[in-house]
Amino acid sequence: MKLMVCPINGARSISEFVYGGEVRPMPDPQATDDAAWADYVFNRNGAASVKQEWWCHTPSNTWFLVDRNTITDEILRTYLVGEEVV
Repeated sequence: MKLMVCPINGARSISEFVYGGEVRPMPDPQATDDAAWADYVFNRNGAASVKQEWWCHTPSNTWFLVDRNTITDEILRTYLVGEEVV
C-alpha cells in the first residue's frame, strides 16, 4: 500500500488523498488579457520533474503542499502553506 504523510494526521493510505494540481502563480484577473487567462486555465507544463503540488487529505479536509518527483512518483516532502522555507 502506498502511503502519504499528511502534515496534520501523519501517514495515511494514498486513497485518502485528492490531487489538486501543480502550484502555479495566478495572473491578476483584473489586469490580464483573455489569452493570458486562457493560458493559465487550460495549459499545464507536463514535463517530468520535481514539482510542487496541492493535495487534500479528504477525511480531514486538510489542504497542503507536496514536493513530488513526477519521474519516480516519489513524495519528497509534505508541508502546510507557510512552511515552504526550511
